[in-house]
Amino acid sequence: MENNEVKLSELLQIRRDKLAELQANNMDPFKITKYNRTHTSKQIKDLYAQLEGTHVSVAGRIMSKRGMGKVGFCHIADVDGQIQLFVKKDVLGEDAYALFKKYDIGDIVGAEGEVFTTQMGEISIKVEKLTLLSKSLLPLPEKFHGLTDTDLRYRQRYVDLIMNENVKNTFILRSKIIRSIRSYLDNLGFLEVDTPMLNTIPGGASARPFITHHNTLNIEMYLRIATELHLKRLIVGGFEKVYEMGRIFRNEGMDIRHNPEFTTIEIYQAYADYHDIMDLTENLIRHVAQEVLGSLKINYQGVEIDLSRFERITMIDAIKKYAGIDFNEIKTDEEAQSAAKSLNIEFDKAKSSRGDIINLIFEEKVEGQLVQPTFITDYPVEVSPLAKRKPDAPELTERFELFITSREIGNAFSELNDPIDQRARFKRQVEMRNAGDEEANMMDEDFLTALEYGMPPTGGLGIGIDRLVMLLTDSYSIRDVLLFPTMKPIQTNPEDLK
Repeated sequence: MENNEVKLSELLQIRRDKLAELQANNMDPFKITKYNRTHTSKQIKDLYAQLEGTHVSVAGRIMSKRGMGKVGFCHIADVDGQIQLFVKKDVLGEDAYALFKKYDIGDIVGAEGEVFTTQMGEISIKVEKLTLLSKSLLPLPEKFHGLTDTDLRYRQRYVDLIMNENVKNTFILRSKIIRSIRSYLDNLGFLEVDTPMLNTIPGGASARPFITHHNTLNIEMYLRIATELHLKRLIVGGFEKVYEMGRIFRNEGMDIRHNPEFTTIEIYQAYADYHDIMDLTENLIRHVAQEVLGSLKINYQGVEIDLSRFERITMIDAIKKYAGIDFNEIKTDEEAQSAAKSLNIEFDKAKSSRGDIINLIFEEKVEGQLVQPTFITDYPVEVSPLAKRKPDAPELTERFELFITSREIGNAFSELNDPIDQRARFKRQVEMRNAGDEEANMMDEDFLTALEYGMPPTGGLGIGIDRLVMLLTDSYSIRDVLLFPTMKPIQTNPEDLK
């Protein structure tokens, strides 16, 4: 181990010595402020028929080197891929070639020369001028080739992106997915808006918030757990179609589906109900998949998902289908509790009403079965404090959640616009909070005031952008679609990169 550490230390010192030599000879790469390139690697390959024999300039990171007699080859990587540089001593010049021989893998260079094809048939650039643009003082770690250390990949995403083309492609797709969503909604007349991230009351969802302190006001504030209540205020104010895409913060556990900060989009449409929003959700996801991936049949972790078909089923019918319990025949809290016990499902006494038990059995016995796109509709009122009751079944709400690959992708309501009912539901949430439920809602008097001015019938939707991106990029963990996921801090030093 000590010999390895000595060897590593020597390698690091050699790179620093090379930099010092360049600086001593007035060739400090870090003093270069810009570089004019004419093409990317992909453009040169795509336009080769027109560019053959043409003088171009490219720039990128050295990923490999070979040769080094009087002729050397190296591949440089830019945002679009890689291209080979053909470096010949009698073309580049003796002094410049000697410098090139000292360049390390990881260095960033600019190259000017003629586009041609080598005898091996590879499109390349015959280099006439080579400029060192940035010196890499740390060698690129070989272990990244095998993707064996996922923890290191997430912590040092910059190295992950350098070494793994598929990772870079995932985040390019993420950007395209987000752009496609925005474009689709904009074309339907929705207005994108921004609402506060710092709130005096954490509302719009059942979640544990992050708490901070505002020094000037001397008050506690909360990072937002949802954008819902502010967006519905805008519906009250007269905007009829609004959406916001942005970061949400929840002080909760971390696993392959959850990160403390994540991206959602919430969409609200006046004079619409949850059936309209279901149609919108289905059409939106289909549009994005078709535009970005070119198909409605996608592969996720070895399973084909058909986005051309979305099942719609009530929560009670889904429980009957997958768990064999018919809540149409179960009318009391006691009967519901007995049903849970018959399935060996434990429940909290504070959440033991019929509606709570329905939701609990669904989570335990049904969610895992919902692999293909499925809308689960008509949730109990106890677990839907912001959704409108069904007129013919007031113990239920006009709410749906979309599940794909057994994961919740979206959540939507016919929004509750009755301020009296909303106050009563907030009161129940406050009672739950006082009993120790840190995820329960607080009383939001200003939101109730907004409702008292009158909010039209409205449909609302929230979609987890990260989970949708996971689905469309075949990514196993949410950390695979977050450039910088939350990680527990550790002490690091340059050797951790090797």
